[in-house]
Amino acid sequence: MPSQEAASTPLPVVITTGEPAGIGPELTLMLAERDALPPHSVAVGDITLLAERAKALGLRVETVACQPGEPLPEGPGVLPVWPVALNAPCLPGVLNPANAAYVIATLALAVRACQNGHAAAITTAPLHKGVIIDGGFASFTGHTEWLRDACGVDEVVMMLATDSALHAQAPGWLGAADLRVALVTTHLPLRAVADAITPERLTRISHILASDLSRQFGIPKPRIAVCGLNPHAGEDGHLGREELEIISPTLEALRAQGLDIRGPYPADTLFTPRHLAEVDAVLAMYHDQGLAVLKYAGFGNAANITLGLPLVRTSVDHGTALDLAGTGKASPASLGVAIRLARRLADQRAATGTTSHL
Repeated sequence: MPSQEAASTPLPVVITTGEPAGIGPELTLMLAERDALPPHSVAVGDITLLAERAKALGLRVETVACQPGEPLPEGPGVLPVWPVALNAPCLPGVLNPANAAYVIATLALAVRACQNGHAAAITTAPLHKGVIIDGGFASFTGHTEWLRDACGVDEVVMMLATDSALHAQAPGWLGAADLRVALVTTHLPLRAVADAITPERLTRISHILASDLSRQFGIPKPRIAVCGLNPHAGEDGHLGREELEIISPTLEALRAQGLDIRGPYPADTLFTPRHLAEVDAVLAMYHDQGLAVLKYAGFGNAANITLGLPLVRTSVDHGTALDLAGTGKASPASLGVAIRLARRLADQRAATGTTSHL
């Protein structure tokens, strides 16, 4: 039987260190050296790689191996690590498909830890989709879709958020306003997007978004603005008929079901402060339609949240930055935001009957 003290210790946030040749390992080490990791955080990755990267960058970090379910070592500059061994040697900036299975193994360990009650949340450092595909995982399309399948759910929603409550020192050009952007489609070629926008998909995505904005972000009745797919939201059918035939009728049906969901609006005018001030989130039709704006507004100080999972998952707003790997020049700001947000969302889930605005 665990002691009362052990039982009351918060479960850790698990940080998967991502592509070993990228910046994920060193960003995690930077946060550990600066004592910028929230209490009860643990990394997942190759402990030798982490120790060697810390030494090469002159980071004063002690990497300490432990296992899920064990107490985490604590102290200034201490980074607890749940070890997963690399499949092949790794150099900063040099991709190796042989390590694709290693990256997947770190994710699998993190998910198992959440499912087994040994972790509260997952924060993922960036991976490289191309090298994972080249390494034998031909159907891999990204963290979001892999976690959906690993957790056995039918649909998840990718949402990125800037949050002035988490980083008021750099709110971006929107001033104090928060910007939350969710996606109907994620990692698809642009020519496949229109066919993927169906009434059924749009309905599922909208319900997940509204539900988790309420459940995880403490917004009782979320206000959602929806982008059109085409320029000018189709211009009454002259620039495409998806708005008339699919998007507008689906939104009308969702409003009849009680959702406060508005649009479709032309994306080029929806993403302006006056319109954003009237809603809690924007639902964009495809990846670059929504995320280009969000990353302009808050790149490096935003987090990626996967909605619709039975666990909390956050991530960074950037990629592997192979050109910066091993240089110590990459900023750990987004990873820090993502870890703090994961801790906050996990604590909110654990607090019965309590919510807070994020």
